[in-house]
This record gives sequence, C-alpha cells and structure tokens, in this order.
Amino acid sequence: MRVFSDGSLSVFLALENTLTVSDLDYLIFLPSLEIRRLYFDLSWAYKIIFGYVDMCSGDFFELRCTKTTRGHLYKLFKRQCTSTVRSSLFTERIVNIWNCLPCDTVDFSSLTAFKRTIKGVDFSGFLNFT
Repeated sequence: MRVFSDGSLSVFLALENTLTVSDLDYLIFLPSLEIRRLYFDLSWAYKIIFGYVDMCSGDFFELRCTKTTRGHLYKLFKRQCTSTVRSSLFTERIVNIWNCLPCDTVDFSSLTAFKRTIKGVDFSGFLNFT
C-alpha cells in the first residue's frame, strides 16, 4: 500500500498499478466530503422548492411571506428547533445556508444553472472541517 499526500489530503491506494496519472490527479483534487454533501443538499432543496420532484415543498420548507430587502426572493422560514437531533436533519441544516446564498452570484433560473453557480460560493462559514 502506498500513500499519496498533498499536505492536507491523504489518499490510500491498494491497487496502484491499475490507476493512471490522470486518475491520481482527479483523486487528489476532489472537494471534501462535507462540501460535496452541501452541494447535494442545496441541489435537493432546489428540486423540492421548485417542484422538480414529486413532493410537496410545504412538507419540508416554508417560504417567507415578507418581501426581503436583502438577498434572493426564495428565503425559507426557520422553524424553532429545541432538539439537537432535529437540528441535524436535512430540513433544518439547509435553511441557514439557503438563506445566505448571495443573489448576485447564484442563478435560480434552472437546476443546471443553480448547480453551476453554487460552485463559486464560499461556504467556509458553514463547514465544520476545513
């Protein structure tokens, strides 16, 4: 077994003879698991809110009724959560991140545009590990 390291990320490869140099480059520059989970959660929230999946968005999220002066128009209402278990659920953990999306950077016109533009947003304030 051989260890490849770029200082912060170590990749353990048992079958190093089967991988090419381009495969190694791909593995070393993958985003962290936490940021990939965040992108996935935001994409699912978009799908639920804009009706891309056959689920009632009211079961998961409640859109704010007030007109906002800052940010985008699709802000979500944050329900009060007293349980630490509930605060780690998808519907609770995504609300603050969704509400903090910058309106000048994120494009809500389509799912593809949304996925492309959230890659350019700095989510370091929401990540536990850097």
